Amino acid sequence: MFEAIDHPYLVPFDGSFKTKDAITSIDEKQLDDKEYKKKLNKQREKIHDLQRVMYADDSRSLLLVFQAMDAAGKDSTIRHVLTGVNPAGCQVFSFKKPSDNELDHDYLWRTTTRLPERGRIGVFNRSYYEEVLVVRVHPEILNFQKLPDKPSEKEIWSQRYESIRDFEQHLARNGTVVLKFWLNVSKEEQSNRFLSRIDEPEKNWKFSEADIKERGHWDDYMKVYEKALKETSRSWAPWYSIPADNKPYMRYTVAKIIAETMESLNMHYPKVDDEVKKRFSHLREMLVNNK
Repeated sequence: MFEAIDHPYLVPFDGSFKTKDAITSIDEKQLDDKEYKKKLNKQREKIHDLQRVMYADDSRSLLLVFQAMDAAGKDSTIRHVLTGVNPAGCQVFSFKKPSDNELDHDYLWRTTTRLPERGRIGVFNRSYYEEVLVVRVHPEILNFQKLPDKPSEKEIWSQRYESIRDFEQHLARNGTVVLKFWLNVSKEEQSNRFLSRIDEPEKNWKFSEADIKERGHWDDYMKVYEKALKETSRSWAPWYSIPADNKPYMRYTVAKIIAETMESLNMHYPKVDDEVKKRFSHLREMLVNNK
C-alpha cells in the first residue's frame, strides 16, 4: 500500500501538528518568483509524463485534495500545477453547498461518485473535509443533513474523523493514492488579497461579502483545521501544510510533492511477451510491403 514521501511540510502522523507552528511563508531572501516558475515548469513536465505512464499502467489513480481559507489560491494552484496534463487524464471537481439530492445521501456520497478512475488524476477543490471544517465552525448546518439519530456534538466529529480515515485507507488499499494539501495563508495576506479583489476591476467578480463574514471565524477555523489534520494525516493519505503567502513558491512546492509521489509508485509501461513481439514483427513486415 502507498506510503507518503517524506517532506518538511508533511503533517506528522502522531497527532503533534499545531497550526501555530505551521509557517505561511519562507524567508523572503529565498524567493525568486521567476526561478520558481521555471522550477514549476520542470515539475509539470514530470507530472505530464508520469500521468501517461499511470494511464498505461492502469492499476492506480491519484486523488489530490485541496483545502484552504478563502483567497489562499486553490483554483490558481490547480490550474498552474496541472497545465499540460492530458485533459483526458485529469478530472477537477469543486464542491460547494450540497444540493437537495446530495443531502439525500450520506456526506461522503457526492465525492465518492467523483473519484478518479484508474490511470487518471482526480482533483477535489474542497471536499468531504468541509464536513469537519465549515460544518464544525457552523454546527447549525447539521440540522439540514437529515441525520436519523443525531449523536452528541462531541461524538459526531470523532465519528466523522473515523469514517474519513477508514474511507481513505480503503482507497489506498485499492490503488487510489490520496494526497491532501492545506494551503496555509496568513490572515494578513488574506486581507491583502481581498483588498485586491475590491480595488482591481478584473478581480471584482471574485469578491464576496460572505468571505469577509467567514474571516471573522478565523481562530475557529484554525482550531478545526488543526484537529482535522491531526486526526486524518496518515502514511497512506498524508496531509501537507504548504506555505501559501507566496504563490509561485506554493505552486512549485505542490507540484514537486505530486511529481515525487508519482515517481515513488514505480509505475511502468506494460511489456509484451515474446509471442506478441513475434506477431509485431510479422505485422510490421506486412505494413512495410503494403505501403
